[in-house]
This record gives sequence, structure tokens and C-alpha cells, in this order.
Amino acid sequence: MRIAFAGAIWLGAVSVVFAGAQAEERTQMAEDLLSNVQILRGIPVDEFMEAMGMFTAALGVDCTACHSPDIVSDRALFAQSTPRIETARRMVLMTRALNAENFGGAPRITCFTCHGGQLVPSDVPNLALQYGAPLNDPNAMRLIPLRGTSAEEVLDEYLQAIGGPQQAGRLTSFVARGTYAGFDTGFVEMPIEIFASAPDRRTTVVELFDGVRVKVYDGQSGWLTGPNTPLPVTSLSGGNLMGARLEAMAPFPIAFTAAFDEWQVGRAVIDDRTVRVLQGRSPGQLPVNLYFDDSGQLVRLVRWSETVVGRIPTQVDYDDYRSVAGVSMPFRWIETWTNGQTTIQLSDVQANVVIDPSRFSRPVP
Repeated sequence: MRIAFAGAIWLGAVSVVFAGAQAEERTQMAEDLLSNVQILRGIPVDEFMEAMGMFTAALGVDCTACHSPDIVSDRALFAQSTPRIETARRMVLMTRALNAENFGGAPRITCFTCHGGQLVPSDVPNLALQYGAPLNDPNAMRLIPLRGTSAEEVLDEYLQAIGGPQQAGRLTSFVARGTYAGFDTGFVEMPIEIFASAPDRRTTVVELFDGVRVKVYDGQSGWLTGPNTPLPVTSLSGGNLMGARLEAMAPFPIAFTAAFDEWQVGRAVIDDRTVRVLQGRSPGQLPVNLYFDDSGQLVRLVRWSETVVGRIPTQVDYDDYRSVAGVSMPFRWIETWTNGQTTIQLSDVQANVVIDPSRFSRPVP
């Protein structure tokens, strides 16, 4: 709860410390838009926000732990230095030096390495951890191998579970309507529309209390616009761009399962049930974990973004499968990341409809 609240406030804060008119065609760096950025310079503003998510997740706090408590009413105070912000700057430099000296610069040591969700890192062994039941993170990037099962078997069961490969291949587009709820709506359900076209184009339109937020992925580029976005139109980069691509491909299983060059098979436990995990990999990209239950349905997707302060996970849980044009689709999606959690509940899906190509164009603020 606290961590996601932190992300929601930061997104609102950026529009207040917006540094004036910028050339929107080029990637905007954090220091172009935010005041008093000293260490995390030279990175896109959307990556900067994910770095803030790392801090809140690692320390188990919200924004007011480091920033002035008055940021709720005066967001310009995000730019004001505090003793804890100065400490955070030193800690970023410290982890950079440790990684450079010991791991060739790879982000092996992060804020979470020492803090582990605590404001103050513990330096005393926890016997309950040592002698208690083993804690296995189902979202770990390193898989627990599943012997005797091939990736082809899992993928085939998945395609059969959703209606068969031929039927799945006939799904070429859909328009969906439903509700959206998250920290940015105070968990109040608000209307959402989704426009999707195979293999990888998607637009979501969410009505918020203070305006409309639009997120677009056109097959190559992605953008976000809305009342609290850093720019009138924010270009997605890095892990956020890859995440938008995965979101766009996920409803079209044939294209989605063909998007990776190699697979690894593992197992994990989610809510006391064992699931099979397929980890898809492609050159130059971080892996993506897909989780399948005994029915063969996809129940979770986990991806990671690379940031200057470490890798950030995003988890999407799928539920409430219903048949749409002969294809089983999840009508409930819960997305969880270091800056928030949102729930999408669909109520109506129209399959294989004609969608105006302009729906997937760069949005107009």
C-alpha cells in the first residue's frame, strides 16, 4: 500500500516541476523535466520514475519518508533536498562503486540487497529465517528446473486450453470495455476501453477524475498521455517500451508464444499451488516468466526493467477466463509493480472488429 502510494504521488509531482516546453520528438531526460536532479542524470524520465519505485520497494516506505511531508499539498517540494535524500544520493554512488569494483559494473548490488524492504538494514542474523520454512519467491528470475517437461508440451497445453491453435489464430482484433481501479483512482472503479490488433498493437483509454489517460503501442513505439504524465505526451523507453509490447501481444497467443527465441522450463508455488513456469528469452532482452496452472491457462506474467539502480519487476495476474469468439480470454488483470497496483475488470469484449488505424497513432494531449 505505502509503496504504490509513493509511485502515485511521484507521477503527479512531475507535472508540477515540469521544466517548460521541450522538443517532444527526442527522449526527455530526468534533468530536463525535474528540478534538483543530481545523481540520476542522463536517463529517460520514465526510467527515473522506476528508480523511485526501487527506493520505495527497497525501504518499504512512501515518498514522505525522504521528501517533505508537505509534498501532498505542495508538490514543488519534491525538488527540495532533505537529509535522507542526501543519504540516498550517497548510497547510489556507493552501490555504483561496489558494482564497478566487484561485478564489472553489472547492477548486482542494489538498494534492496541490504534493505530488503526495511528502512534500516539489519546487521544481525534472523534465526526465524534460518530455521523457518524456506521462502521461495515465485517471481525469481532464476528458475527452479522442472524435469521431464518440455517447453513445447507446456505451450501446446496452453494453446489447447484457450481453444486450440487454429481458433486462437483466428483472433485478430478486439475492443474491450470495463473498469479500471488503482492508487491513481483511490481504488474507485473508472471506465476503461481497450483497442487491440494482432500481433502487437494496443491502445488503452482510462477515464480519471481529472482527465483521460491514453497509452498506445503501435508495434514499434509507445506513448503515454494524461493529466499527471511527465510530458504532454511521454515516449516510453527501455523496459517500459518492452512492457507495452508484451501487453499488446499477450491477448494474441500465437504471436506471443512465437516472440521468444528460446525457453526454459521451471516450477513455482503461487497461493499454495504449484505452477509451471516458462521463461522466454531473446538476445539483448531481459527474460519474461509465464506461469501456467494445471488447466494449462496462463495465470501470471512477470517481466523486468533494467534501470540505473537495478532491475525492477512487474507482475500481471490473469483470472476470470471467458470465451470470446471461441478463444478463452482473461477478463480480470491485476498489474503490480514497485510504483503501484491496478485492476482491470472487463465486462464486454467484441472480437475481430475493424479498428481505425488512427487508434494506434501517437496520442494528442
